[in-house]
Amino acid sequence: MAKRGKPTSSQSNAARQAAYRQRHLYDVDGQGERINMVVTVQAKVQLERLARHYGVTRREVLARVLADAERKVVDGLSRGDERSYYRNIE
Repeated sequence: MAKRGKPTSSQSNAARQAAYRQRHLYDVDGQGERINMVVTVQAKVQLERLARHYGVTRREVLARVLADAERKVVDGLSRGDERSYYRNIE
């Protein structure tokens, strides 16, 4: 496993950012995956409100919403379609 030390002041801004991102991937039990996207202001505010309401992180809200949406889709699929659904992105 790669060294995950904190950045030093002699590192460039890009190196500090890369170290930060790498540390935060490991913060999720080594299971993190970074996604970069632009969302609407409305979506960002909704995410923040839900996180505050439930007392969890935005990451947790997103995970819960996605799990709930996927569960609803999968519940409506036949066995064959369900197998195809899970085979598509593994």
